[in-house]
Amino acid sequence: MKTNLSFLLLVLLSNFAVAQKPLNKLLEQHNTHSIPYISVEELQMFQMNDNVIILDAREPAEYKVSHLKSAINIGFNDFSSEAKQLQKLNKNIPIIVYCSLGIRSEGIGEKLKKAGFTNIKNLYGGIFEWKNTGYPVIDSTGTETENVHTFSKMWSKYLQAGNPIY
Repeated sequence: MKTNLSFLLLVLLSNFAVAQKPLNKLLEQHNTHSIPYISVEELQMFQMNDNVIILDAREPAEYKVSHLKSAINIGFNDFSSEAKQLQKLNKNIPIIVYCSLGIRSEGIGEKLKKAGFTNIKNLYGGIFEWKNTGYPVIDSTGTETENVHTFSKMWSKYLQAGNPIY
């Protein structure tokens, strides 16, 4: 009996340990808030302004599956603030950086800040939150798609809308 109870307790604790954290807890765990957040709703309204640059901090394979319209892919692993596409930008124009959930984009935002960019925001919840809220994404041909690259099965749990691709 004691063995069965111990086993049951172990199973319950194991399930609790691997349960999905809410997005806010995940971001609190991984981010320092060194780059202020912008919500998907704020970005949707802000996007109507032509004086905003949207940077996708995911890898090119993720970007090809889907991205926000007008986003420029800058990658993460090989990111360089010295890239030609960044050198052409006005360092005072509003820049919104996003990734899948908002973790990698904070790191890229920090690098942009060090390079002299002054008005950087991190998209809270990234492309997942964008899609979960019902906003459209486009593929590499510019066609609206339901597909979103989720990097791995583990991260795909945070995508509630669309088709996870990994």
